[in-house]
Amino acid sequence: MQSAELKTEQFRCEHCHSFSRTREVRFVDVRSDVDLRRRTKNFAVRIVKLYRSLPKTEEARILGKQILRSGTSIAANYRAACRARSRVEFIAKLGIVLEESDETAFWLELMQDAAIFPEAKLRDLVQEVNELIAIFVASIRTTKGFTSAF
Repeated sequence: MQSAELKTEQFRCEHCHSFSRTREVRFVDVRSDVDLRRRTKNFAVRIVKLYRSLPKTEEARILGKQILRSGTSIAANYRAACRARSRVEFIAKLGIVLEESDETAFWLELMQDAAIFPEAKLRDLVQEVNELIAIFVASIRTTKGFTSAF
C-alpha cells in the first residue's frame, strides 16, 4: 500500500537566497506489497482446491465456477493494481479487487447457507476473504486521503 512522508528540500533562488519547501512524498511499502501479493495468490490457490473438492452436483458446479472466477481474480487484479501508472488508476483497479473480494464472500456465504459444502470447511476461507476486504477498503480510503465511508 502507499504511505506518505513529509520531506523538506533545500533550494537556491536566482539571487543566491536559499529557502526550503516541504512537500509530501508518496512511496510504496514493498514488503507489505509483496506480502499482500503472496496472500492473495495463496487465497486463489485455496479457491482452486475448494473447487476441486466440491460435490459433483449441478448447484455445486454452478456456484463453484462463480467462486473460482471471482476468487482467483482477486490476486490477478491486485497484481494489476500494483502496476498502476497513477494514483487514480491504482484506486480504480483496487476498487475492482474490492468488488471481486466482496463477490467471492457472497458466493462463499451462499454456499454455506445452501448447505452445499460443510460450513466448517468454508470458515477459514470466509474469514480470509473478509480480512482481505477490510485491507482493500482501508487501502482505498488511505489512498484517497480520507477515513470516512465512501
